[in-house]
Formats: sequence, C-alpha cells, structure tokens
Amino acid sequence: MKILAINGSPRKTGNTAILLSKALEGAASQGAETELIHLRDLQYSGCISCFGCKRINGKSYGKCAVKDALTPVLEKMESAHALILGTPVYFGRQTGLLTNFLERLLFQYLVYDGNYSSLFGRKIATGTIYTMNVTEEQAKANGYFTHFDTNERFLGRTLGSAETLLVFDTYQFDDYSKYVSTAFSEEHKANVKATQFPLDCEKAFAMGARFAE
Repeated sequence: MKILAINGSPRKTGNTAILLSKALEGAASQGAETELIHLRDLQYSGCISCFGCKRINGKSYGKCAVKDALTPVLEKMESAHALILGTPVYFGRQTGLLTNFLERLLFQYLVYDGNYSSLFGRKIATGTIYTMNVTEEQAKANGYFTHFDTNERFLGRTLGSAETLLVFDTYQFDDYSKYVSTAFSEEHKANVKATQFPLDCEKAFAMGARFAE
C-alpha cells in the first residue's frame, strides 16, 4: 500500500510538515509505503484552462495536458492508495501552492456530464490537515469552515472519501519578540503548543494509521 502526503506549506519543517510526518508515521506503523512531497520544491502552474483533459478522443483525455514538475506527482496519484494533504490557512483558505495542485489534480478527472462524474476510476481515502493561527471561534466567525467543507466535498466526490483535521491557534514564530505580533500572547501560544499540539499530532498519526488499514 502506498500513501502519498502533499505539503502545501512553504515551510518544510513547520507545523504542517510536522503533522504530515506524523500521519505518515501512522501509515508506516501499519506497513504502508509512504512519501512526502513538498510543493515548494516544484515549479508548476495551476490549471491553464486548455481543456485538453476534456477533448473528445484527445490524447490527454482524463489526464492533465500540462507538462511540468507537477506531472510526476499527478502520475503517482494513479497508484496511490490514500492521499493526505497539508496546508496552513492564509486568509481563510489553503495556500496558493495547494490551490494550484488541487486544480490540476481534480479537474482532469471531472466529467462534464449530467452527473459530473469522476474519471479517477476507483475510490481512495483522502484527508486534509489545516493549520491556522486563529482559534476555532475566530475561524467560524470568519467563514473558514465553508471553504473547508467545499474542499472536502470535491475531494470526496472525485477521489472517493474525504475527511478533515483542523489544527487551531498554532505557534507561529520562533521568537515572538522579533516580530510585530501584539495581537497574540506568546505565553498562550506556547501553552497551546505544549498541551494541544501533541494531541493534534496524535490525531494525524491516527489518520495515517486508519488510512493504511
């Protein structure tokens, strides 16, 4: 079994990457082969609306026609048994890195028929881990959950099933004294990092283990 994790954060050792690594540790504990891909290492674009994946009898029907550094990653999805995405939340949604990836991944499989069918051809589990500086109450008040729910719906419809892990109130800076950050209490952030973040890591581990069962 192969489980693929996609890091949509520009940081390779931050909160999102840590949680993805924990998820893959969980998958590996059940015998799965795992791979973590950092999107920041790749030069690629989002969907360019060429519709090559929709052209009748076209050579790229059902496949993204764009050829760049993302192409091998999309090809790996053909044999993956589960997919785990990770992203920090910027302005209420995932990063541009992950947005471009999702456009390329999902649109190639979307059929413009009456049912908006999927050409993926099988069903796999998908999970998305969102990390954010805001509290759960702030996320709800600012409409974040609408975006999370939309992503979950499209992932589930296209690839099989989808679930979401939300990680709130994360520790953002290595040293709060170096940055303009008076909106936050470093003491509070440190407490959340010490008490809640380990629990979030356990949830990520459990997600990976469950996907590999």
